[in-house]
Amino acid sequence: MTATADAEAAANELTPLADYLGSVLRRLRALPPLDLDLTQAYGNVLAEDVVAPHSYPAFDQAAVDGYAARWEDISGGSRGPGYVPAPSGMPGGRTIRLNVVGDMGAASWRPVRLTPGSCFSVAAGAPLPIGADVVVPVEWTDQGMAAVEIFRAPKRGYGLRRAGEELAAGTLLARAGAYVSPALVAVFAATGIGHVVVRPSPRVVIVATGDELVDVGRGSQPGQVVDANSHALTAAAAEAGALAYRVGICDDDPEALRGLLEDQTLRADLILTTGGTGTGPGDMVRRILSRRDGGPAGPVTFTEVALYPGTSLGFGTVGAEEVPVVCLPGEPGSALIGFEVLARPAIQLLAGAEPVFRPSVRAHLLETVSSPVGLREFRPAHVAERRGGGYTVQPLNGGPYTLSGLSDANGLLVLGERVTTAAAGSTVDVLLLDRRR
Repeated sequence: MTATADAEAAANELTPLADYLGSVLRRLRALPPLDLDLTQAYGNVLAEDVVAPHSYPAFDQAAVDGYAARWEDISGGSRGPGYVPAPSGMPGGRTIRLNVVGDMGAASWRPVRLTPGSCFSVAAGAPLPIGADVVVPVEWTDQGMAAVEIFRAPKRGYGLRRAGEELAAGTLLARAGAYVSPALVAVFAATGIGHVVVRPSPRVVIVATGDELVDVGRGSQPGQVVDANSHALTAAAAEAGALAYRVGICDDDPEALRGLLEDQTLRADLILTTGGTGTGPGDMVRRILSRRDGGPAGPVTFTEVALYPGTSLGFGTVGAEEVPVVCLPGEPGSALIGFEVLARPAIQLLAGAEPVFRPSVRAHLLETVSSPVGLREFRPAHVAERRGGGYTVQPLNGGPYTLSGLSDANGLLVLGERVTTAAAGSTVDVLLLDRRR
């Protein structure tokens, strides 16, 4: 057999990524709903529809600083008690003079009524006097206090907002599954909502494993590898909307690993481990978590997935509470790709978010790339909008150099299992990364 045929035969023994993801995500359920104070709801996903209990605005109010008046007193056809001749050169040949019978601010609450030829000085947000159907902006007047001269007459309804004009009571404000944004918090508060029922943010615990690991702040040397993974995955989980907790480094000690996982099940909705997913003699995570003796540390199924970089992934539950656990490779670039492919969708599903996957676009490839046969590759890339519409994508470092590529990427170029070469000028799929810069 040729080298290519050997590679194809080996790839055929791997589980297709789509099949693997489907089997994993079907085992997860969104977290139970929680009633939260509005100030704590930001960043969560609504567990039920939200309907406005009150209108917004709640009452007729001024939209600008000015004078609340009756339009018939200032309209061009009126020559009622407020009409006076204009000084020479005044536009329209006349002004309107009205008596100012009071001031109203946003805190005013007593109902008042306009009489012909009168007006109230009002601040933006103040309730309107009964009978007012126009607010004349201050700059269109002489800003008088006892009486005011109006140089320009606005249209009827100008400068005011009617009760329920924007949102009537009973309006559906947001559906279950909607992300609670700052603007949505404002809408809820404005219509009288103080609590909402949401899916809580998943609590995600991150554990790095390996005797060789040392903490950050030093350089790696033979026999020691700086733990980049737990820090990176903690940041990635937080970016995905989780409450992320970095436990740190766990040595390749079976009892220590079992005890650590048992302790963490008490505060975790999802546990991420990194390292030890292979079949080598030092891959303790796979050996311990795949045991099926009913102990607190298993069972977890480890699968060789048609994914590049990093084919070995693990998923299952641990502890009496059956907390889901995702096991990612130890190589930093592979760990981050594994997070994007498997752990991030799991977090989104637990949070009740839809869709669980990143948005994607079709983009014009700027450079020819090759890809391993039989594997679905996720390669770091830079995506840009093209003048006139559409997108272009520039591949960045991939394969064994994925980590350096990811630091500059705003997308992941996806090359399917059947793709060995993608030519410059072809159209490819790209996942868009939200870097919040």
